Amino acid sequence: VQLQASGGGLVQAGGSLRLSCAASGRTLSNYNMGWFRQAPGKEREFVAAIIWSGGSTSYIDSVKGRFTISRDNAKSTVYLQMDNLNPKDTAVYYCAANDRRGGTFASWGQGTLVTVSS
Repeated sequence: VQLQASGGGLVQAGGSLRLSCAASGRTLSNYNMGWFRQAPGKEREFVAAIIWSGGSTSYIDSVKGRFTISRDNAKSTVYLQMDNLNPKDTAVYYCAANDRRGGTFASWGQGTLVTVSS
């Protein structure tokens, strides 16, 4: 599956952005999906995930209550709604796909930059 992330940009602290991840090549419902981020000088970290059906989600503690992951399998798109952003959320955000039969996040998008100014 090929993934294309978009929606990043510059936003002030307290603002919102919605990231999108468009999938092609394979049926999105075959995959659990995740969002990861990599801040300058830091390692990539997990942000959020959603199972293939959309029935279960998980988040890193620092974004709980502020970020919402969702998916529309009919549109082959996964979203990350980010509210109440703060400068610590500044990073390149990547979407990734994990075959629902098991395994690791093997397919990655190219990343979209989110910059939060104070």
